[in-house]
Amino acid sequence: MKQRILKKAKKLKHGGSFLLQKEDGVRLLVTYSDTRAKKDRYNRAKGLRKLRRKVQSGQLTKESINNRGYNKFLHLEGRTLVTIDKDKVREDVRWDGLKGYLTNTDLPPEKIVEHYGHLWQIEKAFCISKTDLRVRPIHHYRKRRIEAHICIAFVAYAIWKELERTLAKRKIIMSPRRAAELTQNMYEVRYTLPDSGEEQHVLLEMDAEQAALYEIIRR
Repeated sequence: MKQRILKKAKKLKHGGSFLLQKEDGVRLLVTYSDTRAKKDRYNRAKGLRKLRRKVQSGQLTKESINNRGYNKFLHLEGRTLVTIDKDKVREDVRWDGLKGYLTNTDLPPEKIVEHYGHLWQIEKAFCISKTDLRVRPIHHYRKRRIEAHICIAFVAYAIWKELERTLAKRKIIMSPRRAAELTQNMYEVRYTLPDSGEEQHVLLEMDAEQAALYEIIRR
């Protein structure tokens, strides 16, 4: 598969891509970017500079080496001699600018890349669920209570996103977190008139942010 990728990648120019069908029914989309290639070269040069300093200082030993990051360029001779493998560096250069996307969908290449670009939204959703909405930790043991807990958190997230959408639509610079904080100090007094028995309510004075938020909520 690596040889197939590198062979096809030779013809790629900035913004180009190609698809490869894998045996398990999954498609591999490979794209090339000049910007990514430049970044790859910069990161490798930076990593190699650090490696060379460590090799020259004698800080690296066989016991301290793993295959993570740019340590993959190291070569061991005997029991303790550590050097940088230039063949591995040259091999790594061939992958500059390439990025792969695995998919089991029938989406065209541009849609696959577009959807991947929205991955941060999913990561943000998990972050909001765990922190602001406190979906975790779950201290329940019964299945129905666990499901109810997750359901409440999901509904809260849906409300959170709708509030975020509405704020953006009204061009109000305010995060949902800030909106939640403001509601903690928004009060309404309800009272009943002694003669008529009619119930009335009065909003207590709000600041500018609270007033803007209230106009959204009431609609």
